[in-house]
Amino acid sequence: MEKRDEKETTIIRAAAVTQDDGHGHLHRPHIPVTPADMSALIASSIMARSTANPRASSVPTRVASTTGTRAFAKCHGADSLSARDALGGSSRVPSRTSTPARSTVRFGVRALDAAMPFDNEARAAKRLRKLKIGIVGFGNFGQFLAKRFIDNDHAVIATSRGDYSDAAKKMGARYFPDPDDFCEQHPDVVIFATSILSTEATINSFPVQRLRRNTLVADVLSVKQFPKQLFLQRLPDDFDIVCLHPMFGPDSGKGTWKNLPLVYDKVRIGEEQPRRERVDNLLSIFEDEGCRMVEMSCEEHDRQAASSQFITHTVGRMLGSMELEDTTINTKGYESLLNLVNNTSNDSFDLYYGLFMYNKNATQELNRLELAFSQVKAQLFDRLHTLIRDDIFDIDGSSPEQLKAAWEKAGETMNERGYKERLIDQVNSTGVIGGSRDEPDRKGANSEAPSR
Repeated sequence: MEKRDEKETTIIRAAAVTQDDGHGHLHRPHIPVTPADMSALIASSIMARSTANPRASSVPTRVASTTGTRAFAKCHGADSLSARDALGGSSRVPSRTSTPARSTVRFGVRALDAAMPFDNEARAAKRLRKLKIGIVGFGNFGQFLAKRFIDNDHAVIATSRGDYSDAAKKMGARYFPDPDDFCEQHPDVVIFATSILSTEATINSFPVQRLRRNTLVADVLSVKQFPKQLFLQRLPDDFDIVCLHPMFGPDSGKGTWKNLPLVYDKVRIGEEQPRRERVDNLLSIFEDEGCRMVEMSCEEHDRQAASSQFITHTVGRMLGSMELEDTTINTKGYESLLNLVNNTSNDSFDLYYGLFMYNKNATQELNRLELAFSQVKAQLFDRLHTLIRDDIFDIDGSSPEQLKAAWEKAGETMNERGYKERLIDQVNSTGVIGGSRDEPDRKGANSEAPSR
């Protein structure tokens, strides 16, 4: 019992009890005291400390009284009153009194524990935003997206026609060869990353009935009207639909996605708040990666994509068929063309054909490209005046009269038949435009110059 009482009465080891002498000096009184005198002495000490430092933190009187009593007894030796005797012989001190005490001890912040609840709330909110994303079509582009989703702490499952189990395991995704098993995992979002040509067959055979009724379905095809119509026709009415098009791929987006455009169209989203938040959570992945978010209708996307993406692929493939090579005098413009060839050649022809087949604006743009090339070609032929140039070369050094006659002869020839038509026929038949005095030397000494 005595040991327990000592522990209970020893609460704070503080300074000894002091008393003001009326001249601003504090001293320890050396007088016999009774328990009543001790209580009065402690009260006066508390008042003095409170006046000296009114902002100091308060402590219960129980603590201050016990501390002062022990300190007083320590100063006056073993014959002085013990803490237990001064408090009436009881080891139990009332838990609270009506008089608060003041302490001169100042407190400082040693840790940022006060911020932890906010951090926990932020982490908890972030966990709530985590999605289980299912990817249908786990080729190059599907794996490209899956890696970035996993880097953002989202769970990824995948299914595809081929066996990509090793690739999925390596990046931390789960792979299901059977679409039924895939759907029974009930992903929050299902993203179709198939080729354009195989999308319709994939959706028609996909067991959507095994998904949850309000599943969010998206696509990442390079055309948008086509998958939008498929989703609206084939998916249940209570499925949410959003069409996405990352305007980049494994080559152009292998590093950062900063400032790369992400086009999206919220085709059909339920009114419930969780369903709207789910769409925002999906879009936030691209936004957090730095993408330039572009909300655009599927129809407007296809119109603009035909003028940009399809033309880019067309020109790149045309230049690729020319088998362009590096030279020792490459210009910046020529290197840009080589990069264009490399970028477009890495994409399959099925992708290029899909851009043409499933975008109704592509045919119009292809016709415009062909017309533009014909116009540029005709403009070059109009200014060449090949026949006139050849006549000038043939009479080089002749008199002015001879030059005038040559010009008149060329004019008569041009009037007999359309000049551009003659030049085009000549290019198509011989592969060259006009001739020069050097041509006989290249073809052989006995060969004759081309007839005009």
